[in-house]
Amino acid sequence: MLSMGTLDASKAGVQMNGVTRMVAAGLLCAAGWAGAAGGGGGDSSSSNWSSGSKAEDPAVKTAKGAIAAGDYASAQLALKVALATDPSNADLHNLYAYSIRKGANPDMALVFKHYQEALRIDPKHRGAQEYIGEAYLMVGNLPKAKEHLAALDKICFFGCEEYDMLKKAVAAYEAKPR
Repeated sequence: MLSMGTLDASKAGVQMNGVTRMVAAGLLCAAGWAGAAGGGGGDSSSSNWSSGSKAEDPAVKTAKGAIAAGDYASAQLALKVALATDPSNADLHNLYAYSIRKGANPDMALVFKHYQEALRIDPKHRGAQEYIGEAYLMVGNLPKAKEHLAALDKICFFGCEEYDMLKKAVAAYEAKPR
């Protein structure tokens, strides 16, 4: 479990403003409660944070709130802290990569690293399959995006939103004049 004494943002290479400090402090408190209650992530292979019977991970809740507010830097910090305590959580890697990709000047190498880690942990993670496909489109790699679309086609035997969204993104990419 993390305590405020173990989080040194300057060592992690993160500059924190007041809002970011509050997000980090809230995350640490929530992580403590979740750890004490035996909390954790849900079934990542069948969800993108919302389904399953387990309560939503406090780090995910904090990050989703920051993302909804367009505060990707705070989301990244919250998820970086959460990953330090739970590095084998595919959902955390997926959302961390997403927050980097959607933020200003995304480090695409870091984006791919975390999507790939999410998929190493859970090869059937629908969200990671969709988002890494979108990331490949961002860097102009249509064949790799189509590989992840094909993977979703196999995972989502009866169809799923992630497949539909990536299929639309691929079609839009293909329709753009080059």
